[in-house]
Amino acid sequence: MEYRQLGRSGLMVSVLGLGTTGWGAHAEFGNVDRDGAKRQVDLALSCGMNLFDTAETYGNGLCEEMLGEALGARRDRAVIATKVFWGVGGEINDHGLSRRHLIQSCEGSLRRLKTDYLDILQMHGWDARVPLEETLSALDTLIRSGKVRYVGVSNWSAWHLMKALGIADREGLPRFISQQVYYSLQARDIEYELVPLAIDEGVGIIVWSPLGGALLTGKWRRGARPPAGSRRMLGWPDPPIYDEEKLWRTIEAVIDIAQTRACPVPQVALAYLLHKPAVTSLILGARDEIQLLDNIGAAELALDAGEMNRLDDVSALPLLYPYWWQAKYDDRLGEADLALLGRYQAVQIPAGSLHRPLPGFEVVPGIGAGRAKRRSRPKPRADT
Repeated sequence: MEYRQLGRSGLMVSVLGLGTTGWGAHAEFGNVDRDGAKRQVDLALSCGMNLFDTAETYGNGLCEEMLGEALGARRDRAVIATKVFWGVGGEINDHGLSRRHLIQSCEGSLRRLKTDYLDILQMHGWDARVPLEETLSALDTLIRSGKVRYVGVSNWSAWHLMKALGIADREGLPRFISQQVYYSLQARDIEYELVPLAIDEGVGIIVWSPLGGALLTGKWRRGARPPAGSRRMLGWPDPPIYDEEKLWRTIEAVIDIAQTRACPVPQVALAYLLHKPAVTSLILGARDEIQLLDNIGAAELALDAGEMNRLDDVSALPLLYPYWWQAKYDDRLGEADLALLGRYQAVQIPAGSLHRPLPGFEVVPGIGAGRAKRRSRPKPRADT
């Protein structure tokens, strides 16, 4: 098992972590009982995994209880990351990121997890009703009291996180060291803003649902019936699918690489993410130990440049503005910019042209993918 530094903190976490949503949080994700949870934790620890992710809202606190029981006396071998936002009660203040709720929620998580400290307390959503100064001050109180070691966020926009980091730096309050986000070959949206921010600001990326809501497990095939018992067929529609044809092409590329490598299909999709910039760890959910063990093998799968390029191409994001402009014209981009734009910057500008030939620019309305006449560089006058 490989371990990576989480952001700019001193915390080292395994590149694969164990999630707990299948432990009764939602029926669509599975219904692992307490004995099954104990077996999953045993397997994870034996394979070198040290990151365990849960949330107060999973099963209304049940998943935290099960994780605490499953770890038992081995708590110090684990990095426990839980999340706060929705609460476990129905009172008006059992919600959001207020000082009252953060402190109350943390104390509840500590009781359920049977521990006296949390390694990472993550903000599970964005709360526009509470000033960030209040949220960060409450987190500072929890850290100073020894109840929390580090803090992170989940499902925040880039401007949310950047604003929080700016306030933390200005006021001397705790900096978020991580962001837990949705990222997969099915949807690479975080590459627009959240990945560049992570690189520039030293924020580690923890990925939830790295198999695209099970779409990248190899069970979904073009022209075949949906897999029985899949979460989408049981009424859980996340993540959204905007381009079904692109999804099928991506699935087929993953399956083809897996067949060539003679490895389980999910390992290819997981290994791809572990090769991407700023990614620290992937959270794995599993219905049983066999599925979990198959996925753990991704930690040892090294994709080559050709395989990475193929998967990059088939799942590529459209270049929205201002990124297409930057890719075409900006010649002073940095490391954070190039996480998204590097592959386009490598495209050479043809002789006599002002532009890189990038996707989308060859389309002429009314004609389709014809090529418009290129604007030539002006020729110098003979008398100059």
